Amino acid sequence: MPGRVLNEIEAKALLHDAGVPVTPTALARTPAEARALAEQLGCPAVIKIVSPDITHKTDIGGVQLDLPAPAAVENAAAQMLAAVSATQPQARITGVSVQAMAPPGAVEVIVGVQLDPQFGPLIMFGLGGVLAEVFADVAFRLVPLRERDARQMVREIRGARLLQGWRGRATVNLHALERLLLLVSALAEQRPDILELDLNPVLAYADRAVAVDARVLLREAA
Repeated sequence: MPGRVLNEIEAKALLHDAGVPVTPTALARTPAEARALAEQLGCPAVIKIVSPDITHKTDIGGVQLDLPAPAAVENAAAQMLAAVSATQPQARITGVSVQAMAPPGAVEVIVGVQLDPQFGPLIMFGLGGVLAEVFADVAFRLVPLRERDARQMVREIRGARLLQGWRGRATVNLHALERLLLLVSALAEQRPDILELDLNPVLAYADRAVAVDARVLLREAA
């Protein structure tokens, strides 16, 4: 589909401006910049390759998790930039994104927007991370989303039990998920140039829900 893909930093800025909770993330164009950002944002840290030509970053070694200190972030960024440049010579590489590791104890979910040629934008909710691809356990509604729609979506997927204290886990804050869905729906309604939007994963905790990765495809201006 033709359009312009926003990188993670651009996508999160768009979401943040719309009130959608996202993890603070910044772009480093060099390993030294990555180190400086890790000092600001905190460690352990996560870095990811930033390229308009690379969608599945994990598959090509473009994600490093749980880096314990700024020096480790700098070393990992140098290795990642060199390795990805060597294995993906055709890819345009902007740099790496840097963010602090999210705390444990969350359930991963996915929130997305897809543009249906007949009905317009649809909002999607389901299990996140690799589970999204394995089980395809998702619910859809038309935009604009109503509060009742959001309540139903987070409860009707087959994996809803994972959100409700499954096997000793803390119960997820369903109201925070509902609010996030409503904010994403409002953004899709306000921005008809959004062709696709993917938040995968959104980390759902007992007290909040926050998107840690984001991808947005915009319609090219005429």
